[in-house]
Amino acid sequence: MAHALPPSAPAILRNSDLDTPAIQQARIDLAACFRMAARLGMHEGICNHFSAVVPGRDDLMLVNPYGWAFSEITASRLLITDLEGRVVAGDGVPEATAFFIHARMHANQPRARAAFHTHMPYATSLAMLEGEPLVWAGQTALKFYGRTLVDENYNGLALDNAEGDRIAASVGDADIVFMRNHGVMVLGASIAEAWDDLYYLERAAHAQWLAESTGRKLKPVPPELARKTYEQMREGDRESARLHLESVKRILSVDMPEFAR
Repeated sequence: MAHALPPSAPAILRNSDLDTPAIQQARIDLAACFRMAARLGMHEGICNHFSAVVPGRDDLMLVNPYGWAFSEITASRLLITDLEGRVVAGDGVPEATAFFIHARMHANQPRARAAFHTHMPYATSLAMLEGEPLVWAGQTALKFYGRTLVDENYNGLALDNAEGDRIAASVGDADIVFMRNHGVMVLGASIAEAWDDLYYLERAAHAQWLAESTGRKLKPVPPELARKTYEQMREGDRESARLHLESVKRILSVDMPEFAR
């Protein structure tokens, strides 16, 4: 299912100024997201990918290398590539769709400092159904009220810039994209915020799946209350996301401290 990006000519930049404390912290934070996503079943073989803009370098991104499962990712194993597909730090190459989706997203959507794409089961199952994916019937789902979009135009694998540009253009102002017949994409202003949204999106989808499996009719929250609740949540979201990721790193440091190496 995954396709390696063909090797390209070396970039002019080669490991220069790419070992700053901020970049090392971004590596650790992103590696923690991979490991916890694997632990929670939010991964799919060696497919799916997370990326983040390199601190201080809007022309570069951190991304997982082709051929490695989420559970194998470490801070040092992450690649740094430019937005043309050239690896400037790390061993290996990105998976092709990882490059074409993520590089074009970061190039076209500067607000997307982190972009997480998964086929996590519950949220993906909602992307496979007709109609709006989320029913605003659970408090967790209200975190995403007014922030979602459905990309209805499934075009197979994203193996060129044109499809990457199409996906990036379809996003608009949304933070959560249900990619019809495919999976989900979460965009964040930071790695912590992307992780927080990814985690709670799957929780919301799981709760909805369980509720609908009873065969009973769901009771949505009235729109005005849904909006009010979302605004209440949003006030503390950035700090909550930061603390959430800090807790993930503490948990991982106990039984898999190698993630940070």
